[in-house]
Amino acid sequence: MTSLLEVQGLCARVGTKEILRGVDLVVEPGEIHAVMGPNGSGKSTLAHVLAGRPGPEVTAGRALLNGTDLLDLAPYERARAGLFLGLQHPIEVPGVTTHAALARAGVPRDRLTAMMQSSAAEVGLRVDLLDRPLNVGLSGGEAKRNEIVQLQVLRPKVAILDEIDSGLDVDALVDVGATLTRAVATWGLGVVAITHFRRLLDVLPATNVHVFVDGRIVESGDKTLAVRLERDGYMSFL
Repeated sequence: MTSLLEVQGLCARVGTKEILRGVDLVVEPGEIHAVMGPNGSGKSTLAHVLAGRPGPEVTAGRALLNGTDLLDLAPYERARAGLFLGLQHPIEVPGVTTHAALARAGVPRDRLTAMMQSSAAEVGLRVDLLDRPLNVGLSGGEAKRNEIVQLQVLRPKVAILDEIDSGLDVDALVDVGATLTRAVATWGLGVVAITHFRRLLDVLPATNVHVFVDGRIVESGDKTLAVRLERDGYMSFL
């Protein structure tokens, strides 16, 4: 049986520096995988490689989405295939509103406005902010909520969320966690959530927790592994 997302022996470098050193990861529909690790361990590079951002060079391995090798696709083709990347630092796009960006992504115009308004209400984002150029003038927390609005409208198969919890206050974190949990239950969204903090897992119940060190997953477990990391840190894995 084909897995939703399957990463096999993925290696990548930036310049002459090897960053990913053989990453193996399998995500099934409706699973939430938390990836935790020290700064500089390669977590964001993994997200960027899967989404096709320029910079890292893949040197070995495969990344399959429903059996199709993502590495053979352009970034926009990966998105159309059902991969969503929530950036650690959402970029500003002057001159293009959230509405216009989603319309270009192929969302039917007759349903787009209602979908956006409903999704914004779920995550506590003011609707008028959707009429601004994408993320321009938004606070960090507002930009992260806006990412989840886009996810809700696009309904991807897999969401890779790079520190979605950073910049969110307590109420926003609860709203975002609840929205993502509903997406997992409603359409079988698979989630890979990169985070430094166990608090995210209090609102987004992970089915798997992975320790990412020196460019690879060195241990996997359930939520108790995140509790251990918060208590003891990463020294035993270095």
